[in-house]
Amino acid sequence: MANLADEYGTDVEIYIKALTTTIHADTPTGAPAGLHDLLEQLGLERHEYPTGEPLDIRHTVPDHLGAEEQKRLANRAIPAQLMAGYTVNCDPEVFDEALYQQAVHRLHARAARPASQQPAPASPSSYSAPARRAP
Repeated sequence: MANLADEYGTDVEIYIKALTTTIHADTPTGAPAGLHDLLEQLGLERHEYPTGEPLDIRHTVPDHLGAEEQKRLANRAIPAQLMAGYTVNCDPEVFDEALYQQAVHRLHARAARPASQQPAPASPSSYSAPARRAP
């Protein structure tokens, strides 16, 4: 099983695995636990494969969701990953600009709330949409 994050040198590669309808989010071998935790908090499911050292950890959008909801979840997860400082690439087959912009807007609205309600996430040094690359 190829790991696209290792191949492309990114923190997260989001794509639909060939011959399936499942949206995957690959992380590099040895990725920090915080990245795996963030992906789970964003609704992705963690899968561990004991294929030796280091442990192979993969994430997928839950299969029980419909195709559009899977795409929505994947796109809404991208801004949070970027704001946490991770590099993310999303396949054009999955990426939806409108869903992405909605998620950005929600994060900015959440950050504008008073600190007593919710801590504001760290702002990235510059805004950039995820790079789009076909696997």
